[in-house]
Amino acid sequence: MSGAAEEGPRRVGRPRADRLRPDSGRPPREELLAAAAELFTVRGYGATTTRAVAERAGMRQATMYHYVAGKEDLLAELLESTVAPSLALARTLLADSGRCAARRLWELCRSDVLLLCGGPCNLGALYLLPEVGGSRFAPFRRMRDELKDAYRALLGGTHVGRELAGDKAGLALRGDLVFGLIEGVMLIHRADPARPVETFAEATADAALRIAGVVSPR
Repeated sequence: MSGAAEEGPRRVGRPRADRLRPDSGRPPREELLAAAAELFTVRGYGATTTRAVAERAGMRQATMYHYVAGKEDLLAELLESTVAPSLALARTLLADSGRCAARRLWELCRSDVLLLCGGPCNLGALYLLPEVGGSRFAPFRRMRDELKDAYRALLGGTHVGRELAGDKAGLALRGDLVFGLIEGVMLIHRADPARPVETFAEATADAALRIAGVVSPR
């Protein structure tokens, strides 16, 4: 089957009621996203066809195109879902300048780990796909860059940040190390998924601040 036939155009009009299995109660687009998350992380993005996603979601491939344009659409939404909640929190924490910057940075680290490791699929592994460099994923890349900048800004408000105010390269490196640790925890969590996520998130936030040279507010 050719790529064009595989992806196909998004169709308009009312989709047929042709589900292949009992309705779970979730909206069709959520069913497709859940199916795509599982297949992309288990089989691999390149090896997963839209037909496989549709069947896993309990619908026919033709019906799927009423809700999504294809695999890129699904992958982009999944990637953005791993960043959007943390970015919203980061904006709130940045605006809350009356509180200790170290505490706010710790809270962002902890919340980010809970988001990345709290779901059933290791979506962070999808960050490394070469396809993510394409234009369809530009919104995701912008969101991720803004989140990284927020980490740096919060770090800049700590005592370490003030000490390194004249060393922008050094401060940026520490911010990147913190951000890299947070994004990399998915590999650690995957090795022991039975570990309580809450405890893991707090320990990771403590470790991230230590890497940056910041005393944990706990």
